[in-house]
Amino acid sequence: MTQNFITMNGYGLFVWLSFSITILTCAIVYYKTHKTLKKYEREFAKEINELSVEQKKIVIENSKVASQVLSSYSKTV
Repeated sequence: MTQNFITMNGYGLFVWLSFSITILTCAIVYYKTHKTLKKYEREFAKEINELSVEQKKIVIENSKVASQVLSSYSKTV
């Protein structure tokens, strides 16, 4: 039963290779996207931190994204 599932009447190599390539490709895309997102979050947090206190307060109050990025950035630092 298990051997039939793995071999899939001779098509198992192609099926499992396709699954492997798909999973590997998705993992690579996820890793690169996550890495790029973290890079942009660090750059954004750096720019926000360079603002004056009044400007920083205005940006954080007006931007939901800015407050989320800064809260996640402060947790990792």
